[in-house]
Amino acid sequence: MASHFLDKIFENNKNWIEDKLSLQPNYFNDLGKGQKPEFLYIGCSDSRVTAEELMGLNPGEVFVHRNIANMVINIDLNTMSVVEYAVEHLKVNHLVVCGHYACGGVMAAMQSADLGILNPWLRCIRDVYRLHKDELNDIENEEKKYARLVELNVQEQCVNLIKTAVVQKAYRQRELTVHGWVFDVHSGKLIDLKIDFEGILKEIMEIYHLD
Repeated sequence: MASHFLDKIFENNKNWIEDKLSLQPNYFNDLGKGQKPEFLYIGCSDSRVTAEELMGLNPGEVFVHRNIANMVINIDLNTMSVVEYAVEHLKVNHLVVCGHYACGGVMAAMQSADLGILNPWLRCIRDVYRLHKDELNDIENEEKKYARLVELNVQEQCVNLIKTAVVQKAYRQRELTVHGWVFDVHSGKLIDLKIDFEGILKEIMEIYHLD
């Protein structure tokens, strides 16, 4: 069964190449010339959420980083390296943190179970709950509470991006913008949370201002 599935993947790849070349003979030659994306997309690793597809973009148009629950953690060298490369070298102008409803990582973070190596990662989501516990505890419906936590987690990860020196520097140089989105897996809709980027930046500058 597994072997058949793998064979199907390579057959799909062959068909995909043929389809691309039939529409654009120089597709792969052009692809090999480099990338100049406008967006850095930081999303969840959930297999139901694909960055380019949900935005209707093509390869080369968005630089993508994914991890469990779309986290931006300042001591995570993987994420911080991606941000540095995207902002400083690719010169992207839009940074997007995109969460999604029914996120398993967010749900897992609110359980009391010992999840091993996931514990320190998910604790960062619990910190988001702690920051907004009054609002969240007032929501009686559990499904709506989790949905709101997904949104608040996106907001806090945007704040974490704004705290970084490379983002602040790029904002001063070329007015880079941070966006917070949520993907609704039940409808396919992409929702802009309309994060107040400049307001957040102004609020945190007293503590997080970096030259």
